[in-house]
Amino acid sequence: MLAENRPSRHTLPVSRRCVIGVDLGGTNVRAAAVYENGALAGQNCGNPSRAQDGTPAILDALAATIREAISGADDVPEAIGIAIPGHIDDPNGRVVWAPNFGETTDGVFRHWEDVAIRAPLQEQFSIPIVLGNDANLAALGEYRFGCGKNQARCLVLLTLGTGIGGGVVMAPGSVQGDARGPLLLVGGNQGGAELGHTVILAGGLDCNAGSYGAIEAYCRRDAIVARAHHKLRRGRPSRIVNLAGGSLGDVTPLVLSEAAAVGDEVAIEVFQEVGHYLGIGIGNFINIFAPDIVAVGGQIGKAGELILESARQTARDTAIPSLFRDCTIRSAQRIDDAGVLGGAAWALEATR
Repeated sequence: MLAENRPSRHTLPVSRRCVIGVDLGGTNVRAAAVYENGALAGQNCGNPSRAQDGTPAILDALAATIREAISGADDVPEAIGIAIPGHIDDPNGRVVWAPNFGETTDGVFRHWEDVAIRAPLQEQFSIPIVLGNDANLAALGEYRFGCGKNQARCLVLLTLGTGIGGGVVMAPGSVQGDARGPLLLVGGNQGGAELGHTVILAGGLDCNAGSYGAIEAYCRRDAIVARAHHKLRRGRPSRIVNLAGGSLGDVTPLVLSEAAAVGDEVAIEVFQEVGHYLGIGIGNFINIFAPDIVAVGGQIGKAGELILESARQTARDTAIPSLFRDCTIRSAQRIDDAGVLGGAAWALEATR
């Protein structure tokens, strides 16, 4: 298990440029004032996001949390960056599609489609507001404040959790043409870098996007738990259920990680198999982007070497050898505050 690596207040040399980073999640919205070197410029703030209570309620929760972060900042923030899970169109200040936000009407949940976010918030705040996909921005945050050290040639981030997110950040030297960086890949309609939906086994397991055989179908939280269930139902000896309090239904990736840490064969095998499928995707991303760093984050990414060891082996057998040799596959440094730091990184880049 990886230890938490949260940005701490004033543990880094003070840098006076300050922005607000915001992480809008399906349960909570969190925000903090952040200096340009990643040190906190105020306390972390958080509130329920009211994700399924309708757009006005969600915007109220966002605005209240941002206001708290601004009022508690040690310096005057110059911009706000908001990380949102979904297809985000920052130039037009809207969410094109986000499955976790919306409201129930006539017994049917209506998720966000083409919802204006920046305009109603901008009426309440006098500083610029920028938006981005949470996984894309997490990659930017990891590039700037984490293992990318703001100097990697190309960093690919995969976030393992309820789903699988991804992001790609390149330095100017990784593209041909007139560029300044870091450069965050968002695609022609701002919805790109959905790395978790890369198909690694055509016709394989299904996932929530309606495709079959994507990385997400094999490496997301529920897929990991289901893999453990199948092995346990075959009568394999294991400590997993005991660690889950005696209930198969309470098995989680965290429980599996705890079991693996004490040598449980089933738990170790589950993570090795998940790492194998993840490694196929990583090998393909190495072939496409030629990164010098592939970082694995998200809460499940805290399993670290339990997943990464087999992922490296499979990536080695998938990637072009010369590209694989130049790439480090490792755990992300910024996991618990990836969204806040990602939002802050985007605010800093967008306003420099």
